[in-house]
Amino acid sequence: MSSPRSTDRAIRLAPLEVLFLAAVIAGWAVLVLSLGKDTSWDFRNYHWYIPYAFLNHRLGFDVAVAHQATYYNPTLDIPFYLLATHVHAWMALMVMGAVQGANIIPLYLIARSTLRGEQHRTLAAVLTALCMVGGLSLGLAGTTYYDNVMSLFTLSGLAIVVTNREAMATGTLLRGTMIALIAGLVTGLAVGLKLPQGIFAIGFAASLAAVRGDWKHRTTRLLAGGLGGIVGVALMSGYWWLLMYHVTGNPLFPYFNQYFHSPLALTASYRDLRFVPTTWAHRLLYPLLFTLDWRVADDLAYSDIRVCLAYVLGLATIPVLIFARRDRETLVARDAVAPLFAFAAGTYVMWIAIFAIYRYILALEMLAPILITCAVGLWPISRRAQLTVLGVLGVAAMACTRPGWLERAPASDPYVQADIPRIEDPDHTLILMAGEAPMGYLVPSLPHQIPIYRIDGWMITPQ
Repeated sequence: MSSPRSTDRAIRLAPLEVLFLAAVIAGWAVLVLSLGKDTSWDFRNYHWYIPYAFLNHRLGFDVAVAHQATYYNPTLDIPFYLLATHVHAWMALMVMGAVQGANIIPLYLIARSTLRGEQHRTLAAVLTALCMVGGLSLGLAGTTYYDNVMSLFTLSGLAIVVTNREAMATGTLLRGTMIALIAGLVTGLAVGLKLPQGIFAIGFAASLAAVRGDWKHRTTRLLAGGLGGIVGVALMSGYWWLLMYHVTGNPLFPYFNQYFHSPLALTASYRDLRFVPTTWAHRLLYPLLFTLDWRVADDLAYSDIRVCLAYVLGLATIPVLIFARRDRETLVARDAVAPLFAFAAGTYVMWIAIFAIYRYILALEMLAPILITCAVGLWPISRRAQLTVLGVLGVAAMACTRPGWLERAPASDPYVQADIPRIEDPDHTLILMAGEAPMGYLVPSLPHQIPIYRIDGWMITPQ
């Protein structure tokens, strides 16, 4: 069973800790408000259109307005669309910022539970503040890409595992099962809301397997975590997959249509394979390559070295993790390092095989300072030397961080403003879209009775 001290460290927060977390969340809300409204390509293409289309029953009334994104699960976009259409723009932006800033909570819980020593809370606060200011983390603040919203789920699932590792390793099977079930459910919600988050499900399973325990504990918590994940996915995506299968014959329409053969799309995967490495040398060096040039792994500009540092230091520390003396007092708890490394490794392996798009591992960018601390914290050097190395690496990471700020608009009302020409007879009007320009955001400003058909674009040329 977990000791009272470990349980206290995992759950209870002192008033100063609560104040720190609240300050970061409030600061993030103010940051997003100061940046203004997201006008990114994806927002103009589908993040504003698909919740509107779903809420106004336009499936089949419009056709491919937002290319293949027309048929994405709209659940993730509905809350912000409803918020932004019912409150002032500044209020919607601050809520968005607060939600994204809430990533500090699972990050802090992970860091505090992992670090050792009398000043572990102070070090955890400094460390997680660094976690929040990565190059792409800052660049995506206030945007509707939602990778920094999904990270709240995936990091929370990991935090549940790390902070309850003793209970899952040595507690009753029932308790370990319930913890894994809840953590799996939280992770599954992210996967159901945004399918590319599936890479973190593999990392989550790896983290469960890496927690100590006999074969009964490991097997039951893996099964429970998997069951929770399936339930989470079904809750967020089950209804949409059934609808897509009924309407198109492909539950993931139009993706993987080479297997489902829906007559409404080409026999193609529709996947973005531009960044996936094709050689082993490319795969092994990929973190170094996208650190030197962001265009190797993304369409969004950023500059950051923390993922590369975590990758290199993590590999270098594996022999230490295996062969170092177990009786030596370390900066970090060994039983926490194993699930953290397993989570990062499992996620990374799946990511580089399937996507290799940097934005999809934003949660690893956030987690990277903790991973770096875990690596250095295991080195057989003095505590002062470890802290010195970490200080130098932290300064270097911040010096090399350059967010690629996306174009924004002032926080004026209404949230989306469009100068639409007067249409004389909307009841007898049809609008055709051609080309690839993102124009879905205009549709809610048009008369609702006008159907919109896109007759050109990526549904026809998925490459």
